[in-house]
Amino acid sequence: MSTNTAQWTPKLLTSSAAPQRLIDDRGHAIYGHFDGPVTELGVKHFGYFNEMDKPASSWAKHFDYKQFQFISIVTPHYVIGVALADIRYVGSAFCYLYDIEQNQLIEVNWLKPLGLGYQTSESPMQGVGKIKSAKGSIEFVIEQGVWQLKLNTLGIEANLHLQPEPLSLPMAMCNPTGYSGWTYTQKHNALKVSGSLVINHEPQPLQRATAGYDFSAGYMRRETSWRWASINSLTKDGSSIGLNLAAGVNETGCHENVFWCNGERHLLGAVHFDFIRQISDMEPAKSWRIYSENGQVDLRFTPKNCRKEKLNLWLLKSNFRQYLGYFDGVITDNFGQKHQLQKVLGLTEDHFARW
Repeated sequence: MSTNTAQWTPKLLTSSAAPQRLIDDRGHAIYGHFDGPVTELGVKHFGYFNEMDKPASSWAKHFDYKQFQFISIVTPHYVIGVALADIRYVGSAFCYLYDIEQNQLIEVNWLKPLGLGYQTSESPMQGVGKIKSAKGSIEFVIEQGVWQLKLNTLGIEANLHLQPEPLSLPMAMCNPTGYSGWTYTQKHNALKVSGSLVINHEPQPLQRATAGYDFSAGYMRRETSWRWASINSLTKDGSSIGLNLAAGVNETGCHENVFWCNGERHLLGAVHFDFIRQISDMEPAKSWRIYSENGQVDLRFTPKNCRKEKLNLWLLKSNFRQYLGYFDGVITDNFGQKHQLQKVLGLTEDHFARW
């Protein structure tokens, strides 16, 4: 990665101090970007109404709430992706292990009914999310906003702490969703990794490992879709870069697009994802273009592998594709510095959900 001075500086996007509780005393969500996690979502205080402005039933208030958590770990040899979702009707989870040199991906999946055998953290500041079966176990532990991953599956034994750079801020925001809902999203990329990681009985060095997490929760649209891009990477000179870009969700009032360089957070504007979705499994995936109209983001993503899943369960549907591949292009930060990316490993995702 190289840097040089751009000819313009975009208008800086602002954020405010994180509220103690996301739902205020009137039962309304507090919207905007925050300089840190909220301590409590306060879902029980939310005044939820239906489309005709009538108070929603307790059934609707319970089952319309969705939540998911995701962690990506990138080492010189492997990428690990771990997700846990609670969509009330069912709990689902997956873990994959991607061998970078061999371009091979293996995975395991969980599906649990109605809250049985899994849990998610109620707070992005403190809590536990976990799932366990004969296939293995996943556990996310959050203590004072710092994430820990415990993993035992696919030949992976992990007990890892994800640590941000000093003074590094996460992307934490809340937007209105649909007619009467809201979505809280918190992400932090380019985190240092410490602890222990053993893959197929072989201890993995963590000096050049990096990671990112995602905590998302709220009253999301019954039918939704999104495009997403993520980078957790270390450059040859030891600098860290992180990227989170999305389109299709969290775009009412502010965006979840952000770039981190050595822990410094740069909030970005809207981006477009240009790619071909309708290709057969026999065809190689085409490259993506991800860009903003003001030129601050101009990237090309070349897929190399994909973790995909299609579920059609009548009331519930999911068409999920998460690609692993390489980014090339330019990101201009909010100080006007251009960051040139050349074959930087990362993720993209294309997802439709009805839940």
